[in-house]
Amino acid sequence: MARKPLSTKIENDLQKELKKLAIDLEKPLNALLEEAMRDLLDKYKKKAKK
Repeated sequence: MARKPLSTKIENDLQKELKKLAIDLEKPLNALLEEAMRDLLDKYKKKAKK
């Protein structure tokens, strides 16, 4: 799958927590961010169907 760069700013505390989670899960930070974005899209798709 092709990838495009994404630049954004997030709160420092949120970034620290995400980095710690990535280390704990032994997953790349990018993988966690993509998972979170997919979950968010699914959440709102389900709400739109109701």
